[in-house]
Amino acid sequence: MSDLGGVTVILGIDMETDVGSFTPFYEGFTKGTPLLLEVFERHGVTGTFFFVGDAVRQHPEVVRVVQNHGHEIGAHSLYHETVGTPLFPIPGIQPLLPHEVRPRLELTNKIIKEAAGGVEIVSFRAPRLFGGNQLVQALEEMGFIADSSLPMYYYTERISPYHPDRDHWAQPGNMRLLEIPCFADLSIESHDEFGRDRDQWPLFRTHSAGDLLGHVDGFTRHVRERGRPVVLTFYFHPWEFWPMPQGPIHYGEGAVIPDPFIVKNCGDYALEQFDKLLEGLRARGARFMTCRAYAEEFDSK
Repeated sequence: MSDLGGVTVILGIDMETDVGSFTPFYEGFTKGTPLLLEVFERHGVTGTFFFVGDAVRQHPEVVRVVQNHGHEIGAHSLYHETVGTPLFPIPGIQPLLPHEVRPRLELTNKIIKEAAGGVEIVSFRAPRLFGGNQLVQALEEMGFIADSSLPMYYYTERISPYHPDRDHWAQPGNMRLLEIPCFADLSIESHDEFGRDRDQWPLFRTHSAGDLLGHVDGFTRHVRERGRPVVLTFYFHPWEFWPMPQGPIHYGEGAVIPDPFIVKNCGDYALEQFDKLLEGLRARGARFMTCRAYAEEFDSK
């Protein structure tokens, strides 16, 4: 077991429809969230919950429950839509036009802020980690201080948080906004054209917490060898902690069939492995922070 002393862990929960954009259902959102909160409470850790605006509009009570447990409330777009530049195609999903981005984010914030009792929303994550220049520019103008949209599996040079360039968001610049990349195990060789096999999601449930912790150790060594601060930023979803359909999902005029790994082991096994993941991170000496707290600390040094 490696020592993660001095390593920061940010647990990000993307609060969206079941199976992401592939369904309009909120069973996992409403039933998986309380189960997930119990695990957080058992380990005494907090995270950042990134809410889709439409989810909040339909179930504002979930925001209040998460807030009452002491977690940060963040934003995750209005309809789990592509707000930046897609890295790979998703059938039926088209990116917002540049002029649509800020109005959608403003409406998202309005919905979430009202449900959260007026709390300012300052942290964001783009669905599927499809970020971009227009997104970070809008976030900066709106007063956000943290964005956790950059996928490290694709932008492999960005191994630590940084202030981006407004016209080249994957490069360091002088924006006030802090970009906090989602970690990937860059110590292993990739066999995917986009590098997705280095990504941390959803290894904890398609394999095990132990398997993911092995990648945590590999990533930690990779970053320490380069003399950089180690920040492990995760993303999970409440629907992963409630049983999801394993075959075609029917609604409207047709059905979708997610790839098996998308819905594999959702429910009890995912809860069990998430519990073991937090236990393993604790045992390694990691400290847990929210996006907001980390961004404020980053700029105070």
